[in-house]
Amino acid sequence: MSIQIGPLKLDAPVLLAPMSGVTDLPFRRLARRLGAAMETSEMIACREAILRTDSSRRKAGRASDGAIMAVQIAGHDPEIMADAARFCVDDGADIIDLNFGCPAKKVVGKLSGSALMRDECRAAEIFEAVVGAVDVPVTLKMRTGWDENHRNAPKLAQIAERSGIRLVTVHGRTRAQKYNGQADWRFIRRVKEAVRIPVIANGDIRCLDDIAACLARSGADGVMIGRGACGRPWVIGEAIRYLADGTRGQGPALGEQMAIVLEHFEAMLVHYGEYRGVRNFRKHVSWYSNGLPNSTGFRDRIFKLEHPARIRTEIASFYSATIDKAAA
Repeated sequence: MSIQIGPLKLDAPVLLAPMSGVTDLPFRRLARRLGAAMETSEMIACREAILRTDSSRRKAGRASDGAIMAVQIAGHDPEIMADAARFCVDDGADIIDLNFGCPAKKVVGKLSGSALMRDECRAAEIFEAVVGAVDVPVTLKMRTGWDENHRNAPKLAQIAERSGIRLVTVHGRTRAQKYNGQADWRFIRRVKEAVRIPVIANGDIRCLDDIAACLARSGADGVMIGRGACGRPWVIGEAIRYLADGTRGQGPALGEQMAIVLEHFEAMLVHYGEYRGVRNFRKHVSWYSNGLPNSTGFRDRIFKLEHPARIRTEIASFYSATIDKAAA
């Protein structure tokens, strides 16, 4: 299976979702090493991109020269979004992805993210402005609609296609749902049937069986994995192999997981510095250890530690004890 995004060919129809505060450069670099074929930046506010702030540059950093790099931008003014797209392409983006899906109050309150699904005329203006501003493919990520009574994703996808958008990703929830309830994979089929461009399904894809079920129900051309990759950066590579030849990976052995956790921690320290790196890593270590024996006590201890050397020791001790217990 492959996906054509304008002139770009993506051999593997499995994408890592852009998640603010999660899929930063260290995470994307790790996912890439473990098999991900494409990377998408965290969401970047258009004004940040235009000003080329340190934050926007960190978010848009490329993890690997061998991967297609998409930069996701958010805003509501067509001209400003077009300018931001130009800056991102000048800095090396292979794809510009438009965020019409973020449900966060602070984003929606600025008439950005999923709020744009309520204004189809403004959406069309944005599509046309950004597509006309850059010579790379422009893609769109959105939800099924604002709420249960306004699920206009099929119509918006048609507007996007007419405007030159090359691929659409649909999270199978409305903005009103945020991340509650179940993603409606069957509704995504309506989007797929409405357009000829590739459609990617997103939401509640956590394991290989979910991928098969989602593709069957949605008819989508591929899947995007978000929260299912938290604490499991290897899941993208496993999903790619599964769709390629049916291989069902069991995940890395505990010893390899320990090495991945430590590698991720070191990358966070380099990327953010010691103070922020330690704090930003806490959510990741919670996800990594989730489901392992005695993980609650481990997380409590880690959260109280400030010095990287002590954190490394605690991680190694926890995983070593878990390995020993599993072998007994």
